[in-house]
Amino acid sequence: MFDIFANPGYLAVAAALFGIGLVGFLTRRNLITMFLCAEMMLQGVAINFVAFARYHGNLHGQVFVLFIVAVAACEAGVALVLFLMLYRRGKSLDSSDWQSLRELGVPPDVDAEPLPQPASEPEAERLPLAGVRPKPSAEETARV
Repeated sequence: MFDIFANPGYLAVAAALFGIGLVGFLTRRNLITMFLCAEMMLQGVAINFVAFARYHGNLHGQVFVLFIVAVAACEAGVALVLFLMLYRRGKSLDSSDWQSLRELGVPPDVDAEPLPQPASEPEAERLPLAGVRPKPSAEETARV
């Protein structure tokens, strides 16, 4: 019989996936990144289901993982549509910008210390369009 505790590789990978997903979900504010971190946590749980089902010698964990994968696929489609609609509405995917979606009577969440505004990048030099010959310099016209 397969002894899962003699070879804890499956549990270590599952715990690492869940931990990375949890830290990413709690520290990031971008909705897409939060969604991907939630998916990582879900996959860590799925690995645990499969490992423990194999340890117990039945297929209950594998069947449950099939349902998890099906629900995750549906969730990804719905989340993509939601992200597109939110971005079209507010031109941002920062989760703190969506205070207007809260229920009536619920006070808005306020950050303890606001994030600094990103510095604007200096404009780069503009190159001529492809196929347009640059004007010759005075030295080049004198040679001809």
